[in-house]
Amino acid sequence: MTQADPRKLDLRPSVTLERLRWGESGPRSGVREVPEETAVAIVHDAATTAVLMASPIDLADLAVGFSLTEGIIAGPAEIRSIEVVTTPIGVEVRCWLTNDRSAALAVRRRTLAGPTGCGLCGIDSLTEAMRSPEKVGEGVMLSAEAARQALSDLAGGQALGGLTHAVHAAAWWREGQGVVAIREDVGRHNALDKLIGCLARTDVAPDSGVLLLTSRVSVEMVQKAAAFGVQILVAVSAPTALAVRAAATAEMTLIAVARADGFEVFNRPDRIRV
Repeated sequence: MTQADPRKLDLRPSVTLERLRWGESGPRSGVREVPEETAVAIVHDAATTAVLMASPIDLADLAVGFSLTEGIIAGPAEIRSIEVVTTPIGVEVRCWLTNDRSAALAVRRRTLAGPTGCGLCGIDSLTEAMRSPEKVGEGVMLSAEAARQALSDLAGGQALGGLTHAVHAAAWWREGQGVVAIREDVGRHNALDKLIGCLARTDVAPDSGVLLLTSRVSVEMVQKAAAFGVQILVAVSAPTALAVRAAATAEMTLIAVARADGFEVFNRPDRIRV
């Protein structure tokens, strides 16, 4: 058993902690496996782009996926090298970009900075948050029975989730093959970015499968999925109204509230085979 030490960075995905459980018969000592959470800085060309609280696993995938879904790169080939550096207080994932992409990012950073005090910074940030996703492609179909089977496969593939019951998962699923890739994290956005990074780094085509999520569907999740080109998204929880509108703009099939006994389709039901 391991005691948590707040002074020491722990890069394991989970730790076993002592706890006192209170029930009808009173307190009882025992242990519980809990997920670890670490500050992760995504760094591009020696400048920090974002700091995320994430599970300290698959961090190179996280950096590539985040860079793709946030429009910093168009493909993994635009990252020359990745270095994962552990510090006493967190992890830096250092990405070095190709010359053209590095120059484009420098221009973007100057634009987002905006003139001080004029209010444009807030407007730019709102515009970025409300950006319309690009339309996704065509060709992916899914049977109703396969959608239900996909969720069963997802539950069986969550190693960290099964251990801690406290993390999100994003998975890539193919009919006839099941889950071909899965990533887990304490943050739902991180889990999706890790999966997209994994798929991009292994040249998996966006029209080769279906995206599965264990979380609710927010607009950011739709934006990130659309950035990769996901045509069908299946989630176990409900979407927000803005997420449904974003999925409609992207012409993405959004399946939510998916359970063993059924699911709800909010956009493009023509991709579901009866």
